Amino acid sequence: MNYLVPAITAFGLTLLVGWLAMRFFPKWGLLDNPQKYGYKRKPIPYPGGVLLFFVFVILSLIFLELTPKLMGLILGSGLLVLISFIDDRLSLPSWIRLIVHILVAGIMIVSGIGVEVITNPLGGTIELNQLKFLFEFGGKNIEILALSGVFTLIWIVLIINTMNWMDGIPGLTSGLTFIGGLTMFFLSISDVVSQPQTALLAIIVAMIALGFWLFDFYPPKIIIGDSGSMFFGLLLAALAIFSGGKIATAFLILGFPILDALFVIIRRLANKQAPWKGGEWDRERKAVHLHHRLLDFGFSERQVLLAIYALAATFGISSLFLGTQGKFWAIVLIFVLSVVLSVLLRGKKNNESNPEGEVSKPRLH
Repeated sequence: MNYLVPAITAFGLTLLVGWLAMRFFPKWGLLDNPQKYGYKRKPIPYPGGVLLFFVFVILSLIFLELTPKLMGLILGSGLLVLISFIDDRLSLPSWIRLIVHILVAGIMIVSGIGVEVITNPLGGTIELNQLKFLFEFGGKNIEILALSGVFTLIWIVLIINTMNWMDGIPGLTSGLTFIGGLTMFFLSISDVVSQPQTALLAIIVAMIALGFWLFDFYPPKIIIGDSGSMFFGLLLAALAIFSGGKIATAFLILGFPILDALFVIIRRLANKQAPWKGGEWDRERKAVHLHHRLLDFGFSERQVLLAIYALAATFGISSLFLGTQGKFWAIVLIFVLSVVLSVLLRGKKNNESNPEGEVSKPRLH
C-alpha cells in the first residue's frame, strides 16, 4: 500500500498531462514538422518530455524525501530538459549538448550521487573512493571522490545518450524506462537491498513511463522528443546508482542499447568521424543503430519494439535472481548476441518503402 498510491497517482497524472498535451499543444504551436523531413502525415504534439519532467517534480515533492541527492537529480534533469527542449526547436550543435550532459552529471556528483564500490565478478570489490578532494561551497564542505566521479560521469552521460539514440521508433524509450523502473523497484524492495525511498522513486519513474507509453507506442499520439528520451535516460542512470550501485542490473536491462551505442561510436571513430555526430553520415556508412537496421532488414516498427522489450524484460527479470558472477556471464551473453546480431544485420537493407516509418523520429542521432 505504501507504493500503490504513488504508482496510481503517477500513472493517472501522466495520462492527464498527455491528454492536455493533445488538446493544447496544437493551439500553442508545439508540433513537429513532418513536411520538413518529407513525411505526409499530420503534425503530432511535440515534445512531450517537458511535461514528464513537471510530473516527476510534482510527484517527488509529494511522495519523496527532499534529500540533497534528489535535489541534485531534479536540478540536473531540469537543466537537461531545458536544453533538450531548445535543441528540439533549434537543433543545437552536438558539442553544446555534450557539454550540458557533462554539466548535468557534475551537478549530480556534487549533490552526492556516485558509485563508490563496484563488485568484482572474480571476487572482492573495486574501490572508487580512494582519491578524495575537499572544497568549500556555500559555507559547506563538499567531498569529491575522483575515481567515483569519473566513473559516475561516464555512466550518466552514456545512459543519457543511449536512451536518446534509441528514440528512433516511438515507444522505445518509454517502454524501456518502464521495464527498467519496474525492475529497479523490485530490486529496491528486496531483502538484499531494502531501500524504500529508492523503491518509491523507481515505481514513480516506471508508472510515468507506462502512462506516457500509451501515447507514445507506435503509432504515436505525442512525440517524446530529446527532452523526454534524455530525461528518462538520466532517471535510469540515477536509479542504478541509488539502488546500491546496481550498475550490472541496469546494464542487463539496457545491455543491447548500450552495446549498440558503443558499437556505433567505435564505427564512427574508425571512420575518423566525431562519435557524437550522426545523421545521414551514419546512413551512408551503415553505422546506424540496431532499431534502424532491424527496420531496414524488413521488420515493422511494432515487431522491433516488441523484440527489444522482450530482450530487456528477459535480462531484467533474470538480474533479480542472479548473483554477481551470474550477471557477469549474462552481460557476456548479451555482448555475444549483440555481435552476432550486428553481423547478421550488417549490410542487409530492405529497399522497399515503409509507409509506417513516417511517424518515426525525424532526426537520426
